[in-house]
Amino acid sequence: MIIGVPKETKIKENRVAMTPQGVASLVGQGHHLKIEMGAGLGSGFTDQQYQQAGAALVTTAEAWDCALVVKVKEPLPTEYSYLAQQRVFTFFHLTGVDPQLTQELVERKTTAIAYETLEDENGRLPILAPMSAIAGNMAALMGAYYQAAFNGGHGVQTARILGKPSGKVLIIGDGIVGQHAANIACGMGASVTIAGLDKSNFDRFQADISDQLQFIQSTAENIQAQVIEADVVIGAVLCKGAKAPKVLTEPMLKTMQPGSVVVDVSIDQGGCFETSRATTHDDPVYSVHDVIHYCVSNMPGAYPRTSTFALSDVTLAYIEQIAAMTDEQLIADPYLRTALNTWQGNIVYRQVAEDLGRLAHYSPLNI
Repeated sequence: MIIGVPKETKIKENRVAMTPQGVASLVGQGHHLKIEMGAGLGSGFTDQQYQQAGAALVTTAEAWDCALVVKVKEPLPTEYSYLAQQRVFTFFHLTGVDPQLTQELVERKTTAIAYETLEDENGRLPILAPMSAIAGNMAALMGAYYQAAFNGGHGVQTARILGKPSGKVLIIGDGIVGQHAANIACGMGASVTIAGLDKSNFDRFQADISDQLQFIQSTAENIQAQVIEADVVIGAVLCKGAKAPKVLTEPMLKTMQPGSVVVDVSIDQGGCFETSRATTHDDPVYSVHDVIHYCVSNMPGAYPRTSTFALSDVTLAYIEQIAAMTDEQLIADPYLRTALNTWQGNIVYRQVAEDLGRLAHYSPLNI
């Protein structure tokens, strides 16, 4: 199969969908790789390295004109014209981005294979997991950074000071993002509380991270009580393929201390705070009711080399499978079919259709 890797176009998105090692592996299996010139530079990979691995260096249009296109982030409006009846394997987050993208995918009969909905045999999300881990680590760091007075924060360092914890961090969500955010925040020495739904997750976190970690059941009443004194609130809520629920409402936000910080890691899926809107690495924060909001929609792009290796470690095996499959084999595979969001001019992932109000365009896959 001919596989294309375009250069990412999202602001400050320096990840690349494939490493030179991945290219060499696929070339060795008989596939033809087309890498857009400069696609890997942000992650530290030169064009020469890709050529030595067996890839052809091509233009943007040529990288898109392939049977399978592999990316990191969703196609942006400047890329819509390249969409055709090819397979595109990337993060789409269709319920959290411009609905026009879904319309374009349907009209152009693109096969959208979404990293974020692909499940393994245990119902987990193996491609989303490493990016969630990196974003969770980063969320605690960004919360601490924007607490600095020179950033408009109220000047509380969320860290241990001579053995005494300083600052209060509330993490809403007990998945991978929440786990990694808690690990960093506890490591720095803040007083950390997780609002979750599964106490068994918390027991594991407490054993692995710190016995000082606190847990509350994730209810509106409990969250309201916590945010009043929180210096940093991290939103780490995930519903597979669906819009994130609004767990922090605007009335709750109004009770927070001026200069406190909220970090919405769920922003790719529309955000889990009522006052969230997507921001970029160029302009990452804004304030509502004197509360600083950090809502960058491609957080792992800040650490492109780490993120690229972590992503390609899990995607390569799936790329190999997808490239070797016929359409019939693709939709019959019990795990890869969970990643299919659009197919032959239809939305085939029900939650996407529901959240976008397009159930009339939903068509379940027939095996």
